[in-house]
Amino acid sequence: MAEDKKKNLTVFGQETEFDGELEFTDSLVITGKFNGLINASGDLEIDKSAVCDVSKIKANSIEISGKVSGDIEAPERIELCSGSVVKGDMISGHIRIADDVDYEGSVSMFDDVPEIDLFSVASDEYKDSIVLKSNQPK
Repeated sequence: MAEDKKKNLTVFGQETEFDGELEFTDSLVITGKFNGLINASGDLEIDKSAVCDVSKIKANSIEISGKVSGDIEAPERIELCSGSVVKGDMISGHIRIADDVDYEGSVSMFDDVPEIDLFSVASDEYKDSIVLKSNQPK
């Protein structure tokens, strides 16, 4: 594997408590506490020891093993691992929910993951490029 294709991995340790807005482009693992907003183009893993209270998490792909309270959006995929506790609405191209997950919220799916880079276009342009399907009444 070429060195330039490797993604950087950042880990917020179990003793880390972070409040605020977080943006990143590579990969992040949270094992501690996070409060605020995550708006990222990279991949996010929330470890089983992590507790996140967010207004929203937006990342390319999100894997949750810990506790999350807040809305979650990931164009590529969202995975709720066994033992996770999630309260909030989810929207993604692919969603996987394991056995023994405590989930409360609604689920919406992208019909097709847009071909455009959602972080390089205006929000109105991105919204126009997607079609949502949901089991919720409009």
